[in-house]
Amino acid sequence: MKKRKTTDDEKALFRAVAEQPIKPVLARKNAGKASTKAEAVELDGNTAARLKKGAQSPEAKLDLHGLTESSAHGALLSFLERAQRQGLRLVLVVTGKGNKAKDESAAWMMRDTGVLKEMVPRWLREKDFVRLTSGHGAAHRKHGGDGALYVYVRKSR
Repeated sequence: MKKRKTTDDEKALFRAVAEQPIKPVLARKNAGKASTKAEAVELDGNTAARLKKGAQSPEAKLDLHGLTESSAHGALLSFLERAQRQGLRLVLVVTGKGNKAKDESAAWMMRDTGVLKEMVPRWLREKDFVRLTSGHGAAHRKHGGDGALYVYVRKSR
């Protein structure tokens, strides 16, 4: 069987499709067992609704204000490991809302403190954190709103 040549139109179509960014999978239903794969987990409807209303209170709180990115990563990991050992289910992680300089000329005076707000959800999708957590979501206004996250801790085996 002779291999056919690829046309210029097919090559152009391939390049156009291949250059498109890959969209990450943000949520995947769990099959009921703990996964060791790094995957983002969505909270079930009832849990998300209770958290949105502020009807559930966190059992522990970690405030990451003033920490560097590397020290915050370590603090979050040890906090979640401790929470799992203690049998806690819902914890609050305060990242802060982040401040950015309103004026470009003043940007050198203020550091961007929104780094943790962006990084904590990323970290929670890493393998080390996925084994400890079963989901996360935005905190209710009375628990910190945009500057905090609820994190559901997996039951220890």
